[in-house]
Amino acid sequence: MSTHLRRCNGCADCIPEHLRGHGEPPPVDNRYVAPGCEQFLLPVLPTDVETREQLPIAEGFLDYFPLAVAAVAHCSLAANEQHNPGQPMHWARNKSTKHRDKIAKHLIDAGTFDTDGIRHSTKLAWRALALLQKELEDDGGRPGRASRF
Repeated sequence: MSTHLRRCNGCADCIPEHLRGHGEPPPVDNRYVAPGCEQFLLPVLPTDVETREQLPIAEGFLDYFPLAVAAVAHCSLAANEQHNPGQPMHWARNKSTKHRDKIAKHLIDAGTFDTDGIRHSTKLAWRALALLQKELEDDGGRPGRASRF
């Protein structure tokens, strides 16, 4: 029996049988979580105190780059509206590929705005974070809760 109290990253166990293989998964708010789902049970960040203390996310990232973080968040929203209209925010990983090539293209046009009004440097930062996230996942890290494969 499934519940919808929390959500996973869209693993096959948590997508209801009748929706599997039929296009996009249901919106996050309607996502079911199968009992024992590893996507649901495991945290993204390390759980031991010593390691967590070495991750000053607010002081070492948000406090350093608040405007850049806000710009990248806005870029995520715009991309979600473009690629997933009408759906809750999520990173459609199958629609987001070739990060290195796209980083290079945005780097060439850094300092200017793309046709949608978003800075190329913002899109470069988004792509750089996506590339790093993928590399860390390839080394055993867990995807974020907004990832959809």
